[in-house]
Amino acid sequence: MTTEPIRTAVVIEDDPDIRGLITTILTQAGFAVASSPSGIEGVELVRAEQPSIVTLDIGLLDIDGLEVARRIRLFSDCYIVMLTAQADEVDVLFGLESGADDYLAKPFRPRELRARIEAMLRRPRGGAPAAVPAEAVAPVSPAAPVEPAAPLVAEAPVSDRVFSHNGLILDRDTRTVECRGLTIALTRTEFDLLASLLASGRRVRSKADLVRELRAGEYMVSDYVSESEERSIEVHFGNLRRKLGDDVRQPEWVETVRGVGYRMAPARVDAV
Repeated sequence: MTTEPIRTAVVIEDDPDIRGLITTILTQAGFAVASSPSGIEGVELVRAEQPSIVTLDIGLLDIDGLEVARRIRLFSDCYIVMLTAQADEVDVLFGLESGADDYLAKPFRPRELRARIEAMLRRPRGGAPAAVPAEAVAPVSPAAPVEPAAPLVAEAPVSDRVFSHNGLILDRDTRTVECRGLTIALTRTEFDLLASLLASGRRVRSKADLVRELRAGEYMVSDYVSESEERSIEVHFGNLRRKLGDDVRQPEWVETVRGVGYRMAPARVDAV
């Protein structure tokens, strides 16, 4: 009889009551939990424990959670759930841009936190190398318009695990992305969204559909997708475009379908 490996989580939260609540939730969910009230100490705890999940308070006393997330992303690709006292758009934007995969506004329901974490862990996970900061990746300048434009065609995946599109290669097994020979560091959520879009080809994916896919199955008691969840998809795609150097006006990879969602831009003949 084989036993499942113990999952590890790190809780970085300066409020002792909330820290205790999250620790209890995660312990009941089967995690070995380590916690810290300090951002600086929390970063080192993540480095030592190598957890699958980190919950991170945005309003820590020593350094803010945004900076903590950035430091964690220098060496870890764990899932980060940001906890914020305010769910204003600017908080969501800054949290996701710093490397968080999801966020919850305080006060939160224990059941919702547990459901979101379980949904994250049901996503495909490969042997991803440690992430490198986005700033360390040389930006790819948008391609200059070609006159006359090359004909647009459909492009098939190399396999059901490896996709190639306009000079971009995504490998689901190694969870790596290369763009014109450069390795691009993506968060887990950015990678999962890009993989989903590549697998769908030219089929349009709505923001709500993508949210549900990230949930990876049953989520709480309904299939409802909130406005804030859809907005987080927009932010993730904004980050993805920035890292790829994709021009929203002349996209080579992620194409926005106004009022609907996203799909892959057509493949060019010279990229096939």
